[in-house]
Amino acid sequence: MPEHASATHRATVDELIAQHKDLPGALMPLLHAVQDTIGHVPDEAVPQIAAALNLSRAEVHGVITFYHHFRREPAGRTVVQVCRAEACQSCGADALLAHAERHLGCEAHHTSADGAFTLEPVYCLGLCASSPAIRVDDRLHVRVTPERFDRILAAAAAAASQGVEVA
Repeated sequence: MPEHASATHRATVDELIAQHKDLPGALMPLLHAVQDTIGHVPDEAVPQIAAALNLSRAEVHGVITFYHHFRREPAGRTVVQVCRAEACQSCGADALLAHAERHLGCEAHHTSADGAFTLEPVYCLGLCASSPAIRVDDRLHVRVTPERFDRILAAAAAAASQGVEVA
């Protein structure tokens, strides 16, 4: 990581620590704030957070790695989440995830080589009656087939290349 990015992250994390350190159970809200602000929880922030909250680095690292929501690396420009809950699995989510991996050229929990897409399996988007479901950035899609997945991602890629948010 470039030195200026690291210094910027340190300053940002310091600001967020100041805002959250006095909350009961401050670690989770602080980690969410760091990821919401920076886009991920940088590894160099772990000792900084641990010291501020009087926790060990292992405790902070353990929480970050336990919860799949937290990223240690920046996400791609578009985040694709495929629901892996039982209802979606029973309606084809396993095949859909395999298709997504082939279509995006990356495995689950990874980002495509061009940085365009991050593929994340998630456990329940709350759309069980309309499964299988995916979320592309903040937009939910239901009853997704491989063909529909391709159309959704083509629209997202086209919108991203034009700097337009897909509604």
